[in-house]
Amino acid sequence: MSETKDDMVIDTLKEAREIIHDHAQDPDADDHDDASSRFGHEPSMEVEGHPGGGHHTSLGLSNTKLAMWLFLGSECLLFGGLISTYMLYRNRHSADVGPDQLWDIPFTSASSFVLLMSSLTMVMAVSAANRKDDRNTKLWLIVTSILGGLFVAGQVYEFTTFYREGLGYTESLFASSFYTLTGFHGVHVSVGIVMLLATMAMVARNRISGDKAEAVEMVGLYWHFVDVIWIIIFTLVYLIPA
Repeated sequence: MSETKDDMVIDTLKEAREIIHDHAQDPDADDHDDASSRFGHEPSMEVEGHPGGGHHTSLGLSNTKLAMWLFLGSECLLFGGLISTYMLYRNRHSADVGPDQLWDIPFTSASSFVLLMSSLTMVMAVSAANRKDDRNTKLWLIVTSILGGLFVAGQVYEFTTFYREGLGYTESLFASSFYTLTGFHGVHVSVGIVMLLATMAMVARNRISGDKAEAVEMVGLYWHFVDVIWIIIFTLVYLIPA
């Protein structure tokens, strides 16, 4: 009887030692649980709208979204410098080749309208992604990229026309600042088109490992940014006289 009790005690001690050993192999579990308890969260709690408990900052934004906002903030500084440079040199042109002789306001207005409409289709793509409607998400991403392509094509046509009429890049400080400002914006729109098509392909092949809706939303943030920047450029460059 005594030997049986001793065997049970020994077995219990062995099991306890194995449990302690296994727990010691995973120190992250303790740290995670302690940190969660310290801040009033349950260890297994998931972030609402982000299955699997996505990484979030103290601002309530995901790391991906915060990184995109920081990037767009740096882009604001870039375009702010380019716009300021253009405003300084907008009158540095010859009497024969200047805005009054070159600008085609109806054509540029139509091109701008196309780009602004692409913001609406981008909203539709994000809305479809939030509904997990992959078919309409792909459709609206393609439509948005087509509208962006039409805008870039219009800008290329406009640049070609200006060059033929004598406004080369090195013609004047006005020409250099104008081409740099609008050209940089055109490059950003082109990059946005590549992002749209890449996202569409990834959605179609189900290659997005995280939240699809957030991935589409990140592209949408960038696209809306280039649209807002163009509104500012169009107003200052084409609508407000020097």
